[in-house]
Amino acid sequence: MRCEDLDKAENGRLVSPSAERNKAPIADVLDGLLPSSGQVLEISSGTGQHVVHFARRMPRLVWQPTERDAESLRSIAAWLEVEALPNVRAPLFLDVCDDVWPVTHTDAAICLNMIHIAPWPATEALLRGAGKTLRPSGLLFLYGPFRRQGAHTAESNAEFDRQLRARDPQWGVRNLEDVATVATSEGFELGEIHQLPANNLGVVFRKL
Repeated sequence: MRCEDLDKAENGRLVSPSAERNKAPIADVLDGLLPSSGQVLEISSGTGQHVVHFARRMPRLVWQPTERDAESLRSIAAWLEVEALPNVRAPLFLDVCDDVWPVTHTDAAICLNMIHIAPWPATEALLRGAGKTLRPSGLLFLYGPFRRQGAHTAESNAEFDRQLRARDPQWGVRNLEDVATVATSEGFELGEIHQLPANNLGVVFRKL
């Protein structure tokens, strides 16, 4: 799902301006959080820009991108063909609402900019599926805008929320405490909360 216009590069690659801006700050946070080895499952990988940047930055890890959108899957494959990174696997189709995910075990999982452009049941399904898939002590990292205690953290986020809900009433900036409540029910503990540019948060949940 998208909430911005995408550019097109050669070989069918899609280019998200926001992904280009935020990939480095997110990588700075992830590099200090993710394990020294193992696999990272990226849920809702979008264009593929994030995963190739993270894989270059953190070659110690094996990266598994996933998407449910066919055009995005093609874009991810195109980015991987151009970048030829040995530590990124071919993208897999994944709809978080499916009962069975194509990856059954992983050491960490990340999901960037998804839950505010999907219905609330998709957030519940994401946390349920991640809870089943992550190994004990595994890390789940969510990135995007959040409300805190029901209030927006910036007027720009409030305006973004209005735009999202105008496009689809089921979309919207989520309340972090509501997300944390569901995560707790799926066996997670809320960890660090990182302030990132443009009033976004990087939220860490750890599997108990």
